[in-house]
Amino acid sequence: MAEQAPAILLTEAEVAQRVAAVAERIAPRIDDDTVAVCLLTGGLWFCADLTRALARLGRKVGFDALWLASYGDERASLGRCEVRADLQRPLAGRTALIVDDVCDTGLSLSEAARLVRDAGAKDVSTAVFARKPWPARRAIEPEFVAWEAPARFLVGYGMDVAGALRGLPYVGALD
Repeated sequence: MAEQAPAILLTEAEVAQRVAAVAERIAPRIDDDTVAVCLLTGGLWFCADLTRALARLGRKVGFDALWLASYGDERASLGRCEVRADLQRPLAGRTALIVDDVCDTGLSLSEAARLVRDAGAKDVSTAVFARKPWPARRAIEPEFVAWEAPARFLVGYGMDVAGALRGLPYVGALD
């Protein structure tokens, strides 16, 4: 990959501070029977850190994942959401916290909320690490946001460009 190095927008320490702060807001709204539903692949980094932060606050949530694809290897949403892997655990009567890396259009988050409600969750809330500005009404607005991101192409901390740069411990921009 011959792209330029990303401009750092949030350092690793700033990412950790934002995760801890959003966990403080989420903890009072959930219980220990809550299932964190991670949206793969990008949400994995935030979900892992968030569930550990919630555990430090006394909330020992369960874990499940949905693999939804709306971008492929493109830099813009394809406008549809494909389910590549469904939930593995029963959610009937439980609280679900859907966790994703970034909210642009809200399409993936909205589809995940529908799937989780259809699975019988009694309460569904949503958390994203980054919410980018969007010119139109989103399909869904996340309830918990760790960082109001700028309108830039973000990489690192789960966010990628054609599958690359997800593992950066900071958030950067490629533009």
